[in-house]
Amino acid sequence: MTRISLVRYDPEKVESLEPGGVDQVFPLPEGPGVTWLHVRGLQDRETPERIGEELCLHPLVMEDVLSSGQRPKAEVYEDYIFLVLKIVGLEGKGRRLLLEQVSLVLGRNYLVTFQEGNSTVLDPLRKRIEEGGNKIRKSGADYLAYAVMDLVVDEYFNLLEGFDEEIEKLEDRVVERPGQDVVRDLHRLRRRLILLRKSVWPLREELASLVREEHELIAGETVPYLRDLYDHVIRVIETLETMREMVSGLLDVYLSSVSNRMNEIMKVLTIMATIFIPLTFISGVYGMNFKNMPELHWPWAYPAVWLLFFAIAVFMLLFFRRKKWI
Repeated sequence: MTRISLVRYDPEKVESLEPGGVDQVFPLPEGPGVTWLHVRGLQDRETPERIGEELCLHPLVMEDVLSSGQRPKAEVYEDYIFLVLKIVGLEGKGRRLLLEQVSLVLGRNYLVTFQEGNSTVLDPLRKRIEEGGNKIRKSGADYLAYAVMDLVVDEYFNLLEGFDEEIEKLEDRVVERPGQDVVRDLHRLRRRLILLRKSVWPLREELASLVREEHELIAGETVPYLRDLYDHVIRVIETLETMREMVSGLLDVYLSSVSNRMNEIMKVLTIMATIFIPLTFISGVYGMNFKNMPELHWPWAYPAVWLLFFAIAVFMLLFFRRKKWI
């Protein structure tokens, strides 16, 4: 279900509405103040298409808004700037990575956000606007767009903290009890890191273009905030690369642990087989059916053979220990 929320604000007052349709939103008010139109859920294509018609958005922009597979990007048009971001989260018992597209249309005194799903990442922003006494109420729509992007990037850091804790647990499991379940969890985490990297990497280019190029819709006082956000994205990317290397290292440790465990097993089996080789030889010799074997008629032959077996085994164990093979 598609829901629309509207917030109009200036330094003195704020007005929040839940319009029943697009007709109650347009035309947007002109003059001082900022209008934030937030569209949540794009199942009903008619509502975003009506909004696009009212704002005279390019057909390709609306196509990108309604297509959830877009990569993060920034496109500058004559009267507005179009931005695409990816909201991330985890869902289900399997902790599957959830990607949700949010598109921003930044105008001179308005911001329209089209959110694909029902994530609550942007909800704190509305509370900040209603509370007042902060920079959002005193700034323009460009700073509001920055605030939206900042919330999205902060969610990346929250997700990375969870990944870091998961890596620490996997480190203990790899060393203490390596098994197929550990390999499965490592591969699952690695796929999530790769998927997150694909969503964050283009965001760096997006912010770099906003910082480098001058835009009429972005005030000079907002550029330092965008530059700081760009640095945050670089930190996210560097952390992702570090985590990918750590996961790859854990896979190598797992393979080494399994190989060492197999070597230990093979060493034990080899030692046992080596000890039994001379014992098998002796038992084979005395198992031959020949008459002229004087030891067969000796009363102490049987216990003597067992004593010889024991002596050979002890001698070989001492020999292996001296060679530091065991």
